Order: sequence, then structure tokens, then C-alpha cells
Amino acid sequence: MKAVLMTEVGGPEVLHLQDMAEPEITNPAQVKIRLKAAGINPIDTKVRANGLFYPDALPAVLGCDGAGTIVAVGDEVTGFKPGDEVWFCNGGLGKEQGNYAEYTVIDNRWLALKPKTASFTEAAALPLVLITAWGALFERGGLQSGQTVLIHAGAGGVGHVAIQLAKQKGARVITTVSSEEKADFVRRLGADDVIFYRHEDLLERVNNLTEDHGADLVFDTVGPEAFKASIEATAHFGSIVTLLDPGAISLAEARMRNLKIGFELMLTPMLRGLDDARKKHVDILKRCAELFDQGVLQVNVSHLLRLEQASEAHHLIGAGHITGKIVLEI
Repeated sequence: MKAVLMTEVGGPEVLHLQDMAEPEITNPAQVKIRLKAAGINPIDTKVRANGLFYPDALPAVLGCDGAGTIVAVGDEVTGFKPGDEVWFCNGGLGKEQGNYAEYTVIDNRWLALKPKTASFTEAAALPLVLITAWGALFERGGLQSGQTVLIHAGAGGVGHVAIQLAKQKGARVITTVSSEEKADFVRRLGADDVIFYRHEDLLERVNNLTEDHGADLVFDTVGPEAFKASIEATAHFGSIVTLLDPGAISLAEARMRNLKIGFELMLTPMLRGLDDARKKHVDILKRCAELFDQGVLQVNVSHLLRLEQASEAHHLIGAGHITGKIVLEI
């Protein structure tokens, strides 16, 4: 089969389209999938630039997100059959094959039937960001109907699905963007208020919008500067959930406000073999498939590239400011 291999640690140029042996079922719980699309996520570029999570894993196929059609099932598989269309987040970190390839083999426990109304492109764009946003908003952040959530970078891959999930919960959504074009985009997704972070004061705007109460939950998808700026923008007894390490910063004001601080790294169950947590991820995909088929959840694919254009996709995501997601069509 054709696959894009990471041959060494480095820039996008270390990704090469090559021939490799098709994977085959070796465990009765596995299924073999003909991949139709693979989502591109920032973690892919970080692994490529910094190294895989496992030693001696090169060459490796990257890509955690995939969607495709089952072509064969192991003897113990009862919940899936050849012809089923599935989506999943699996592999791409060095232990198991990723999804920049024509075929993959996966334990059937980590699959879900893709939304009936979603294309393979849309389905491949969603798993990692949906699981991340759901975990941050509802499991770590405890977001409730009627609360106010501040979502940083609302036009990004995680941000734009987080807006929709928060609105489905009945929350008020404030989000940050960099341009009028992105402001229009997030408003179409349901954002109630928009802050232009490049020329507006975050704290001042949040206080004005909430009558000095602050956001009940802040979801930081950006990093240390956004996290630090968010502390005073969070309501007393509120919560901040971040995707990144905020580094060495003072938490004195967070302590004074009695804030709950949470971290969301959806890769942890895959990296540490936490099977029960991975099953929860599959449950999230099943619930989100229903939302997608109901027409209340959508994904914006800003760039659709061919498999052999994986290095170009990494250049694009590395440059930043992508609206939505990048997907490889296989």
C-alpha cells in the first residue's frame, strides 16, 4: 500500500510517500480498514518535529484521526462487519500505525460508526478535536446550561467544535478571534460574543460582557499567555481548563478566586493504556455522531489535500491561523 512515512525527526520534508506492506489482522479482536481520509492535528507536527513517544519507532506513519470502510474483521468481532463506515482516533504516536496510509488494522473497541450524514472527509477531521473539546468543557470544566464559557481561539480546530458543543449545552459563549472573517465564522457557529484579542483588552471586554462577574469556565487552547490573561477573567469559584502546560506563572490570584484548574490531554488514555478511558472516548464519538446527523454539529475543513501532500499539510498547520481543520484525502 501507499503510506506517508516519517523517516527521521525534523521539518515537513521528513515525510515521504512510500510503498509498505499492507497491515493484516493478527488478533481476533481487530478489524482491517480501507482508509478514505486522515485528519491533520497539531500533535502530528509536534511528533514529527520533536520525536515519537516510543523509542526505535522510526520509520513511522503519523496521524491519529481516520475514517474509512471496514474490509475484514477478526473472528471475535461481533459489533462490526465488512462494509461498515467508521471513524476513530488511534495510532500515529509511534506504537501503532497512524492514518496517513491506505489501510490500517485496529482493535474494534476503539471504533465507532461514523455519522451517517458525514462525508469521510468530515468524519476524519473530527475525532481528536471532539474528544478534546468534550472532555475539557464537560468532564474537566463541568459546564452547565446558563453558564458563561470563554473559549480561546474559537475559529481553530478544537475551538470551533467547542463553541457548538457549549451552545448545545445551553451555555453562553464568548470567544477570541484575530479577524472579522473569523468573527463572522464563529458567530455562524453560535458564538454570542467575540473578542478581537489583537487589539482589545481581554479582561476589560469579559468584565463588560459579564457585568464584572467573569466567565464561569475558561477553555484555553492557546498556551501560557492566554492562560495567564484568563485568570482574572474567570469568575470567583470558576474553572480554567487548558490543553497546554502554562509553565512557571504565579497562581496567587487563581488561589484568591478559588479557581479549579484542569488539564485536558486526550492522548493520555492511548499513551498509558487506560482502556476504560478510551471506551469513554468512543462513547463521545457515538454521542457526537447523533448531533452531527441531527444537523446541530458541523466541521469546517479549510484545506483538503491528497495523501502525497502530507508535508504541505504540515507546512500549513505549522504556519498557524487555520480556520477549522486540514484533511488528507486517501
